[in-house]
Amino acid sequence: MFKYKIFLCVVEMGSFTRAGEVLNLTQSAISHAISGLEHELGLTLLIRGRSGIRLTNNGERLMKRFREIVQMDEKLYQEVALIKGLEIGTVKIGTFSSVSIHWLPRILKKFNEQFPLIEVKLLDGNYHEIESWIVSGEADFGFVNLPTLDTLEALPLKEESMLCLLPSDHILGKQASIRVEQLRDEPFIMPVAGCDTDVRNIFSQHNMSPKIKYELEDDHAIMAMVQNGLGVSILPEMILSHIPYDISIRPLDERHSRTIGIATASLKNVSPAAKKCMDYITEWIN
Repeated sequence: MFKYKIFLCVVEMGSFTRAGEVLNLTQSAISHAISGLEHELGLTLLIRGRSGIRLTNNGERLMKRFREIVQMDEKLYQEVALIKGLEIGTVKIGTFSSVSIHWLPRILKKFNEQFPLIEVKLLDGNYHEIESWIVSGEADFGFVNLPTLDTLEALPLKEESMLCLLPSDHILGKQASIRVEQLRDEPFIMPVAGCDTDVRNIFSQHNMSPKIKYELEDDHAIMAMVQNGLGVSILPEMILSHIPYDISIRPLDERHSRTIGIATASLKNVSPAAKKCMDYITEWIN
């Protein structure tokens, strides 16, 4: 079992050295464990090169099975702990920046106080990455933009408005609200692929294509660009609370929103620790 865990850690970290740091093992111990696993199976799982490690075809095929075995072992460990009256385990959560900034610090502070034996690990990414982590089993569950993949089971948490960002001296800032059509000829700062779903849906509903000048992943970088007159943008309401930027924020004429939810591969089969964490988040948001 430990060899499977080492193998998965090496793949996730992309190197023997980083996996050793995470697992508190020497690089030679990591290498010995992987070699031992390959010898037991009679298969080469990893190719080591100057640029790092990569999976062989056999490694690709078996990685999902190793992950399933490790997850089942973790669930068994948690079930035994529950029988003994302990709430224990490790939970991996996929999250994106606005949730990580505005929700998780307060949620995890209280959760850790109430359930000190449950370890929470965060995987930070965009909508598509989080969905793929849940599907592959790298994350027990994750925050997603609804609707999500048909193969996942999800619970809605909160609906929030999408708002327009303008330089403080922009002429449209004098209006109480903005029509999407008014942004047709404006230089637009678009969130990068994987974070842009909500914004592109808005333009699609109006049969428009924005004049994209820049594409950025960081929300605060987008706001800084808007502040300096480099374009306009649209971002979710949550991101725009307590910001230090001198910008005009206006609602859109027709209300557009995004719905944040939590999703998992199976609500029925989620581990006890993950279920406890999901229930806690849902209750906190509500």
